[in-house]
Amino acid sequence: MKEFELIGRLLAPIARAPAARGLADDVAVWPAPTGHDIVLTKDMVAEGVHFLGEDPPEAIAAKLLRVNLSDLAAKGARPQGVLLGLGLTPAQGEDWLRCFTDGLRADLERYDVQLWGGDTIRTQERLVLSLTAIGTTPQGTALSRAHARAGDEVYVTGAIGDAWLGLQSLTRKLDLPEDHRNAVEQRYRWPEPRVDFGRALLGLARASADVSDGLLADSGHIAEASNVQVVLEVARFPLSAAGEAWAGEDLTRRLQLATGGDDYEIVFTADPAQRDAVLGLCQRFGLRVTRIGRVLPGQGLTVLGPDGAELALTTLGYEHGGEG
Repeated sequence: MKEFELIGRLLAPIARAPAARGLADDVAVWPAPTGHDIVLTKDMVAEGVHFLGEDPPEAIAAKLLRVNLSDLAAKGARPQGVLLGLGLTPAQGEDWLRCFTDGLRADLERYDVQLWGGDTIRTQERLVLSLTAIGTTPQGTALSRAHARAGDEVYVTGAIGDAWLGLQSLTRKLDLPEDHRNAVEQRYRWPEPRVDFGRALLGLARASADVSDGLLADSGHIAEASNVQVVLEVARFPLSAAGEAWAGEDLTRRLQLATGGDDYEIVFTADPAQRDAVLGLCQRFGLRVTRIGRVLPGQGLTVLGPDGAELALTTLGYEHGGEG
């Protein structure tokens, strides 16, 4: 399927917002709402790095959208529109493209986001996709990595490490019980960005980041940006039933789950006076939120073992620039 046929037959029908101009122009034109800041993010995903070649096209489309929405969620932004970039290979025929587009349409509707435009190219190598997501926050309220203060408590949503376990299962590096295997493979292929929760953190959290590179790495990003010391307690790291069964009390395994990445949860800091408000969000959204550490004067990331001793860390998480 050629580029303009792909646009006309599959993408234009799901780009209904006026900003998209029917995908008949080279640009999108969006009237930004008065009194709001525009929040933009862009993530790329590549076959063999961020997804597997045999993953369902619908799952690849959903992951592409959701990893970007996770960035917006960590800033408290409401998603508005996206620009799509497709670097396709000959392996993506019409059936694959139709399934991909159906998956993208379903997820755009689920998260109430509009397709505004993009671009398509053909390459002879592996599949590479990109997406730019545009969101808004009330003026001056967007969350940042840079505002953590000494005395803050550190929290994280959901469970950590399931996506890494899912990848190990899908690539047959780990043999997990069937119920655990199904759960973690789902978490790898279909991450759940905390969009509504992130918006509720406005005015509550001080610093915030999405957990994409790994809990330790992204907590370290907050420490660096805020010029503080973030101290985490490994015994408090929230694990799912699958994570607990695999890691048990093994500190090396628990640290592996905290460095594997692809969790797309939110790690954030808040004043201890806000603890009741944070717990209230757990009830409001039915989402697990765990206090995992604190912020101290100083610099960098420190992880404490169950006995309170500092653990030696060989890696904090995924680093961009390699083949992951």
